[in-house]
Amino acid sequence: MDLMYHSSTFLLPSEKDNTLNNTSSSPSPFSLTYALIILNQRLPSFVPLLWEHAQLRVCADGGANRVFDEMPLLFPHEDISHIRSRYKPNVIKGDMDSIRREVLDFYVEKGTKIIDESHDQDSTDLHKCVAHICDVMPKNDKSPLCILVAGALGGRFDHEIGNINVLCRFSNTRIILLSEDCLIHLLPKNHCHKIFIQSSAEGPHCGLIPIGTPSGSSTSTGLKWDLKNTEMRFGGLISTSNIVEEDIVTVKSDSDLLWTISIKKL
Repeated sequence: MDLMYHSSTFLLPSEKDNTLNNTSSSPSPFSLTYALIILNQRLPSFVPLLWEHAQLRVCADGGANRVFDEMPLLFPHEDISHIRSRYKPNVIKGDMDSIRREVLDFYVEKGTKIIDESHDQDSTDLHKCVAHICDVMPKNDKSPLCILVAGALGGRFDHEIGNINVLCRFSNTRIILLSEDCLIHLLPKNHCHKIFIQSSAEGPHCGLIPIGTPSGSSTSTGLKWDLKNTEMRFGGLISTSNIVEEDIVTVKSDSDLLWTISIKKL
């Protein structure tokens, strides 16, 4: 079974030469190519850092309102128009039922590409944006694609569940859902997983949650309450409110799991 590596170095002030710095001195066996999606929820305070790491920035419909309105609030001593010009999305995509007219006009004038998919009511705006990124980003085995999704948690519960469903629908793509307080990503069952913990930016609270089907056997190392061939299912045991105790956490399961970990105030 292939080994899959994970690290939240995008939460660190700088990602140095593909090294998993901070708590672990082990070098990363790969580098990642980041894309960023902004959803229509309050911007996490670390969005400028994600923006810096990303090679492509996509707003999902009303997410453009959030960038336009809230990004200047993160830089209260700088000129608003300068901030809005500096943090200009490459693409705005969705069914266009939430973006305000003046915001749309502003970004059109700045050269942002607008993709109106109002004809498609069977997929969410996040699904549309992920599909677009997967289509346009170059395929590179040496630098796999990772999609960071800001504003993916909080707000309406059906939206949150829809976002988690996107993780499952694009299970072969690295997608990380982010809020101010935590992150979530999928651990596919066809891999063993090695998670490098960035303790200055995340933890200690974490969880492992079966998604799609129950887990007949899940095993972990590096947690306060490790799983040992543990069965997990809704209506039974799931691993919530666990604690990271090591710099590296390993996970193996016979079902897909969601990994979630708290994010510290950055």
